[in-house]
Amino acid sequence: MIYHFDRLVESVQTNCHIADARHAGDLTLCTYLLEMREFYRWEQGIAFSQQPLRAEVGKWLSAREALWLSLESSDFLALPVEDRQFEPFAVGEINEVLAPHGLVYGAGVGVFGKPQFFLGKLEREECRGGARILVAGCEYARDLAAAPAGLRDSTIFLRQESLRRWLWEKFESWAIKKSDGALKTTLEAYGFDRDPYSALERMTNAESETLVLHELGELEVGKLLGEEWSTMRASFTGRRAELLARAVRDNLADCLVTLPTLLEREAATSIHFWFSNFDGMRRELFPRMASAYTAWRAGDRMRAVGTAVFAGREHWHAVCERLLALHRSWGAEAEVHIESLIVTPGTCL
Repeated sequence: MIYHFDRLVESVQTNCHIADARHAGDLTLCTYLLEMREFYRWEQGIAFSQQPLRAEVGKWLSAREALWLSLESSDFLALPVEDRQFEPFAVGEINEVLAPHGLVYGAGVGVFGKPQFFLGKLEREECRGGARILVAGCEYARDLAAAPAGLRDSTIFLRQESLRRWLWEKFESWAIKKSDGALKTTLEAYGFDRDPYSALERMTNAESETLVLHELGELEVGKLLGEEWSTMRASFTGRRAELLARAVRDNLADCLVTLPTLLEREAATSIHFWFSNFDGMRRELFPRMASAYTAWRAGDRMRAVGTAVFAGREHWHAVCERLLALHRSWGAEAEVHIESLIVTPGTCL
């Protein structure tokens, strides 16, 4: 184990707390409570088969909010790695030191500009499509909204513990109403109705690939759009432009890599899984894909899905370029013009 591992964990977790202190208010109340419940379960090591006690969660939540209040104006800590100090976003340098010790560290900026950090056990490393893939298992430090996968430069971080927890949350939420749709089909395919714990492991292992494919799509989009996209997103001050930009880019990434690959492999269960997460503004902007899923379930053998994917490549690339053109023309004032695209004919497909 790495020298002074406990200090490293404490420093990363403190930075996670600082990020949460600054951005927990970005969440809706419902999402916040669900995320906090899951975070409590992770921190306390509570098994999926056990339900956290509401009274205990309530006391923990009050203490955590008090901690955040004390940290809200704090600066992020430098990370002690071996006998050196690293600034917290020096991800590549930190991982060069950590990888030989079987550890992986991730840091980036998520939705609405929220910094995100994690430290975990490095399960394996792969190279594919010009990307380095670091697969994390057990997580030693993490923030409130743990993203199961992410891309930084040309490195993909796949966090299997966070993915497993995210999938279990989806299963628990579905089990309350047991509504029909893509998620029900996916859960049944993995056998959640028979043995949910074994099914969870099968689903985590299989759908890790779907997440990697999306990040490979993000890598391809990055090559098309360049650094200008990050500059544009960093200039946003409101939510609507940010949500639009993320949705358009996600749709392009999936039309470039995720869905073509799954279609080629005839990976029906993973395609159902993809549709179970096709929601929010992505779905609002891409009604043709929603209709294609309905056609597939009615027996068209995924022909409409394939056609929508093909059309989506050109369409979403054009919309991305349109956003960039607005940013070039209007600079800091581009955000209001970008927001207007949500209701502009020609944006949706």
